[in-house]
Amino acid sequence: MNKTLSQSSLTKSFGVSLPLSTEYPTLKDKELTDKLEETLRKYNVFETDAELRHRMDVLHKINTLYKNWIKEISISKNMPEDVAEKVGGKVCTFGSFRLGVNSQGGDIDTLCIAPRHIDRSDFFTSFAELLKKQPEVQKLLVIEEAFVPVIKTEFDGIELDMLFARLSFSTIPDDLDLKDDSILRNLDEKCVRSLNGCRVTDEILTLVPNVETFRLTLRTIKLWAKRNGVYSNALGYLGGVAWAMLVARVCQFYPNAAASTLVDRFFFVFSEWVWPNTATSTGGSPVILKPMPSFDELPPYGFPVWDPRLNPSDKNHLMPIITPAYPQQNSTYNVTVSSRQVMIEEIKRGFEICQQVNSSKQDWNTLFQPRNFFNRYKHFIVLIASTIVKDQYMDWIRLVESKIRFLILALEKNQYISIAHINPQGYEEVKEIEVENLDNPNEPTQAKNYISFWFIGLEFKNTGDTTVDLDLTEPIQSFTDRVYTQAQKLSIISPLLDAKYVKKSQLKKYLPLSILKLEPKSAKKTEAQKETDKVKAEKIDEKKSAQEIENSNVKLAKSDSKDSFILYPDSGESNSRKELVKDMSEVPPIDHKEEDGSELKRPIEQDQMIDQDKPAKQLKIDDLNSNESQ
Repeated sequence: MNKTLSQSSLTKSFGVSLPLSTEYPTLKDKELTDKLEETLRKYNVFETDAELRHRMDVLHKINTLYKNWIKEISISKNMPEDVAEKVGGKVCTFGSFRLGVNSQGGDIDTLCIAPRHIDRSDFFTSFAELLKKQPEVQKLLVIEEAFVPVIKTEFDGIELDMLFARLSFSTIPDDLDLKDDSILRNLDEKCVRSLNGCRVTDEILTLVPNVETFRLTLRTIKLWAKRNGVYSNALGYLGGVAWAMLVARVCQFYPNAAASTLVDRFFFVFSEWVWPNTATSTGGSPVILKPMPSFDELPPYGFPVWDPRLNPSDKNHLMPIITPAYPQQNSTYNVTVSSRQVMIEEIKRGFEICQQVNSSKQDWNTLFQPRNFFNRYKHFIVLIASTIVKDQYMDWIRLVESKIRFLILALEKNQYISIAHINPQGYEEVKEIEVENLDNPNEPTQAKNYISFWFIGLEFKNTGDTTVDLDLTEPIQSFTDRVYTQAQKLSIISPLLDAKYVKKSQLKKYLPLSILKLEPKSAKKTEAQKETDKVKAEKIDEKKSAQEIENSNVKLAKSDSKDSFILYPDSGESNSRKELVKDMSEVPPIDHKEEDGSELKRPIEQDQMIDQDKPAKQLKIDDLNSNESQ
């Protein structure tokens, strides 16, 4: 029987090519897989049976609530009650939950499907109001103007992202097949984008040879990507969908392999993969899970698909990973030269670690131990976003985070910058500050200032003995102008954004040493490295100061950016990305001051991208290439 299966596998094509190997797991492969799963459990990537039952119960309640709401709305639109009983409605899941790789405490991505007489405005007003009235709802945020509109809520302790799609059908059956392209007939682009998450997820599950092995491998790669700072679609890395498609492609290459082998092969394949538009090659290949339809084979609905032959802009994509469902799109549009280089370096490092695991020199835990971001670079730009309006803090932070990649793109155009590496791990802090009292200017009042930090590591090209002035004013100014313009359109009140160039030795002004100096356990250190670490440790002990106490309330920020949509796209990125502009009355600026009376944060002016010691526009290349102490 096994011989027959093996022979069959040799002739079967998975995806767009034949497998690279159809070998079955050895005893060692199975043992390594058991150890891998044991390691993953220590990181809480598996939810308990009780948690899963709770999630299913929440989904059942949401589905019932949604169907009852559709019935009531239908009746309110003069539909007979007996007909309204039968129009249906459906809540589907997608993303990590649908793929079966959700971790403890993770959210659930849902899609609410409605018949044609239910409007999007009904969902984001009437249904949102109904949700607010539910005793299980702890919080609710409606983002109707997003690239993909969404309701974010927490229902009985479970976070939900709820998208909406209205189909052209008069009724929605429970057995609706979302993979059928005909459901896209007569839909607008927002509905198509909302449906895309479910359609892509379902396609992925049908395109992998072994779903359970795929899931264990994907859990591993997602944890590795998050731990090593290469998981964030908004910031130019890959999101969950893109990582899932890469794993699915490796599963197609090795259809019978164990998860431990697939993890190793994942790092091998993509450390060798030739991507388009590299410094050494003008060719390169996208990652595709199924054959792309020809122009004549496309459904007659007119939605644009990724095709460099027809769309010249698609030729410029750096790391194309193409979704398998129509309309096929590049899921990695946001990747930049720097983020691709960082991801490739981490993938190559992952492969080296896997080789050590296979030779029993290291265990799987090593794969999830990141390098210290702050020890990798000598020079940084720190971005500081703040507001005293608590209710708008998350809106402001989401907006800034969604635009950081434009700053990265601008920095990459500078002839002296080789890498602009954004750390996806943000940091947040709440400080009591003095603000101007408009009623009585002589008596300032106290307010809480909500602050988020992001750090960009800069690596500069070696210019030899040449001294060059490096002016970063223009890209910083352009970035802040872009963010402030969008903030005004979204009626965000009194947002503040600052950006400063700092050396590594000056990072302690923003983060405590406990965060900056935590070194991960490396696989193997040379004597020189050990001696360097010893010197660093001694310096840390000597520099325990009031600065660390002052920053001790700084904590890791939980990223709220989603893989499946961009919350605040710029107009002009594509024909379909249109912004709704709101009128905003003029709001007088608030004079934010620290407790000592010095200026805390301020909007960037033409010459204000500064550090206390050195203005950004006066950087010297000979300084940048010089060694500096910690």
